[in-house]
Order: sequence, then structure tokens, then C-alpha cells
Amino acid sequence: MNLDFSQIVPYIPFILEGIGATLKFVSISIVMGFVLGTLLALCKITKLPFLKGFAVFYTSMFRGTPLILQLMIIYFAVPQLTGYDITAFLSAVLAFGLNSAAYISEIIRGGIQAVDRGQTEAAEALGVPYKPMMLNIILPQAFKNILPAMMNEFITLTKESALVSTIGYLDLMRRAQVVGSDIYRSFEPLIFVALIYWVMVYLLTVAGSLVERRLRQSD
Repeated sequence: MNLDFSQIVPYIPFILEGIGATLKFVSISIVMGFVLGTLLALCKITKLPFLKGFAVFYTSMFRGTPLILQLMIIYFAVPQLTGYDITAFLSAVLAFGLNSAAYISEIIRGGIQAVDRGQTEAAEALGVPYKPMMLNIILPQAFKNILPAMMNEFITLTKESALVSTIGYLDLMRRAQVVGSDIYRSFEPLIFVALIYWVMVYLLTVAGSLVERRLRQSD
């Protein structure tokens, strides 16, 4: 077998820097997606037709088109339409954040509707206003139920983050490609980066399991 992992040893620090670059934009994206997704979920359960229609349309658009297409549109269309030279990092955050919001909104909507209807009826009977009821009674219970699905979304974003290599962002995948071009061997750096992705996803899975177990103990 024509394998020589010794050739990528000098490039290991360069590749490892990609971990921080990857987690940086993924973390910001998931926070953005969570905030926007929560707002969209509340719009979906509201009785106002306009807000509900907007949230449903938004979710349909972002779930119905490929993430890489959304990334390309933001990266190439923004400079063309506005004249603003958007960076690869900002394009990645916007594309992943807006895309994640569509999926998170469905996760949160399902979590809210899974909360016993009696909780809402009891709060209304006690005269609790809608906003405090959602913030203090419904959403805390819903978030506990949706934690596994939220961790899955975070893991999915981490794996799909490799797509940003297509716009030149120096994440793990892009750095593996750069190293492959330098040493004229692609297999070794790609395998090394694949191992890093696997370790990252495994650690996220373990962390999610620990948090879920802790929440179950608090019940």
C-alpha cells in the first residue's frame, strides 16, 4: 500500500488550527439558529395568520433547498446585489445559522406541543400572561424534551461544516485540501481530518448524553 503518514507530520499544527476555525463558526451558527428558531417556533403556534404563514414559508424554503446552495447564494449574491464584499466566515455563519433555524424551529415547535395541554390551561386559569407563561412554564419543559434532538442538530452542523471549504474558509476540510496540494497526496490528510471529525462528534455525543442524564436526575 502506498501510504506515508509521516509526510503530513509537519502540517499537523496547521490542520489542528482548523478545529478552532470550525467550532467557532458552528457555535455562532447554532446560537443564531437557536434564537431565530425559537422565534419561528412561537410564530408557528401563534393565532396570527401572517406570522404563522411567514414561519411556515421560511421553514419550507430553507429545508427544501440544499445547504450548499444557500451558502453559495449568500457568498456570491451579497457582493453582486449590495456591493459588500462579504467574508467567507460571515457567509458561513449566515448560511448555517439561517438553515439551522428552520430545523430548530420544528424541533422546538414539537417540544412545545408535547408539553401537557393542562399546563397551559392551568396557567391561563391562574391569569398568567402569555409571555411569562411561555418563558417560565412551557419553554423550560419543552427544552428539556428537545435536548437530544438539539444535540443531533449540533452534531449535524459540525459534520456539514465541511461544506464551507467550497468558499475557501480555512476549516478542517479546507486545510486537508491545502496539505494534499502541497505534498501531492490527498488520502493521508483526508483520513487524518476524518479522524478529527469523528473525535469531535464522539465528544459532542458524550457531552449530550451527560447533560441529558443530569436533567433526568433532576426530574
